[in-house]
Amino acid sequence: MSFYHDRILPWLTHLAMQQSRLAPYRDRVISGASGRVLEVGIGSGLNLPRYRSGVDRIIGLDPSPKLLAMAHASARASAMPVELIEGSAEAIPIEDRAVDTVVTTWTMCSVPDVGRALQEMRRVLRPGGRLLFVEHGRAPEPRVRWWQDHLNPGWKRLAGGCHLNRAIEELIAGAGFQFERLDKGYMRGPKPMTFFYEGSARPR
Repeated sequence: MSFYHDRILPWLTHLAMQQSRLAPYRDRVISGASGRVLEVGIGSGLNLPRYRSGVDRIIGLDPSPKLLAMAHASARASAMPVELIEGSAEAIPIEDRAVDTVVTTWTMCSVPDVGRALQEMRRVLRPGGRLLFVEHGRAPEPRVRWWQDHLNPGWKRLAGGCHLNRAIEELIAGAGFQFERLDKGYMRGPKPMTFFYEGSARPR
């Protein structure tokens, strides 16, 4: 792994994801979590202070050892048990039907095989469990999609594999989930980077 991706990119990711405009999205998603929670792509642990009563345990999964090291401070300050695991979303190191809630916040854009990762999330959810998510991805307007498709190759190299143009709704449904809630729209900022999908889904 290059020095940029190993040392610089984790800090850039941490700083970018601290933006105050993201806080309301995080709060809405995290407020629905309950029981034993798996957060896929926990990063530097920015969501950890947002978990409240009703959550028994948090398992944080991330492939970046640097980001996980940054998450340890938030984990130590958490009022509930937190276990941090270095690993891949495409091969979640947890047994079948072991968690009540899976949380992803701006994670699906950068997982290399997001379809496989969503199947893994479905596998580890208990019957009646929920996937809670906020993600950015493919916009509805053809002109914005054109920009997303053309910017995507360079953006992926700069942003650690982040895709601008993933069809999040179709990917979640295609992995065997049924939506309970799905909100879509633009956040503030350049349209190719800011079309969001926020909601919850259960395994079919």
